[in-house]
Amino acid sequence: MKFADYRVTDLLAAFQSPAPTPGGGSAAALAGAVGASLLAMVAGLPKPRAATAEDLARLAAAGAGCVALSERLMALIDRDSEAYQLVVAGFRLPKGNDEEKAVRGRRIQEALRMATDTPLDVMRACRDAIGHGAAVAAFGNRHASSDVQVGLELLGAGLRGARLNVEVNLGSIKDAGFVAAASDEAARVTASAEAGLAAVRACLTDGS
Repeated sequence: MKFADYRVTDLLAAFQSPAPTPGGGSAAALAGAVGASLLAMVAGLPKPRAATAEDLARLAAAGAGCVALSERLMALIDRDSEAYQLVVAGFRLPKGNDEEKAVRGRRIQEALRMATDTPLDVMRACRDAIGHGAAVAAFGNRHASSDVQVGLELLGAGLRGARLNVEVNLGSIKDAGFVAAASDEAARVTASAEAGLAAVRACLTDGS
């Protein structure tokens, strides 16, 4: 069974266990999924502030986008664990001779790149959900502003947690080009998300 299909109590028990997965990367994806779900909930509440059909359409589109991103982040809970297991499997390969060492080194590097791509995807999904937050904050039910704020905090936590995983994996990757590209992408996504968070918070302040 996939972690995303666990009951909440069982998933928490899995995080508490001494097994290496699910770990921090999966937790980051889960935080983002819950954050996106909260924004989707607010977008669907009755009595929105949307005053025109266009505003209602923007709110509905934001809600649908957050639902899709929550589902994407839920899938990344398991993908992160799978990527880490590949890294572990690579380190367990034999290294008795030069050929085995070469194969082992190649497999480890391939697995580390996958283990970096996955949290980058978590970062992108959290950033995209934050981007929908402006419409939810502007047009959603005003009495649910705290739910929007909690959703934003969870999305921010998911993004920051995923970036930590990106950075720790990059420290072990030998491909300088990949490292540079992934580092730049993580920085761009973070900057974009921070700008989005600031915009949504300003919208909440203005609309309160």
